[in-house]
Amino acid sequence: MDTTHAPAPPLPLRGRTALVTGAASGIGRACAEALAEAGARVHLVDLSAGPAEELAARIGGTAHIADLSDPEAVEALPAACDIVVNNAGLQHVAPLHEFPVERFTFMQRVMVEAPFRILRRTLPHMYARGWGRVVNISSVHGLRASAFKSAYVTAKHALEGLSKTVALEGAPHGVTSNCVNPAYVRTPLVERQIAAQAAAHGLPPEDVVERIMLDRSAVKRLIEPEEVARLAVWLCSPHAACVTGASLPVDGGWTAH
Repeated sequence: MDTTHAPAPPLPLRGRTALVTGAASGIGRACAEALAEAGARVHLVDLSAGPAEELAARIGGTAHIADLSDPEAVEALPAACDIVVNNAGLQHVAPLHEFPVERFTFMQRVMVEAPFRILRRTLPHMYARGWGRVVNISSVHGLRASAFKSAYVTAKHALEGLSKTVALEGAPHGVTSNCVNPAYVRTPLVERQIAAQAAAHGLPPEDVVERIMLDRSAVKRLIEPEEVARLAVWLCSPHAACVTGASLPVDGGWTAH
């Protein structure tokens, strides 16, 4: 078959501008790549300058090195964005009565206050254009709780509420807002948890993935970042125009229990 004059693949997000937080690695990196492949111009926000700038150069995006726990840094991010992917997050594993108060506060600032501030600044642009897509990378822990993760579970549940509020307010303006809820994804964040989970549960590290991370999943494997990213891009496509205020599990059957 002669493919010399085959049409170029469709670019459903051509002309759109996306902002992705935590874009230097893991799910955020996969989302930035997938959005760029779909034609969007991508602003990559991360604390890690080298990886963010390398990826930005490769996909034709713009890197913004920012600490999302700093309100001034968040307020300096671009506001003229049609798509926002709130992905940045971090984990700390400890019993609640031993959980450092400062760490709890820091995690809420990064995972709840920063998305609020970003959306507060970007929604007027979306409203003016009559189109916008908000994709919040939540977690199965936005729908279920686990022991020793009080700050993370609290933050993800708060993100779920924020997402639904944006869905209701944004609907008259052509803006959708949804959560994607993965279980354990093969990312640096998850890899760093193994030792902490081993200590918290009194298990050898080699048993943590099978006995803790995959215990409640029917599909016994870690999820790949690209699987989450493809769902995020689908939520920005014309096919998902009436999908809003939803929480979409990518959890291998965890929440089927």
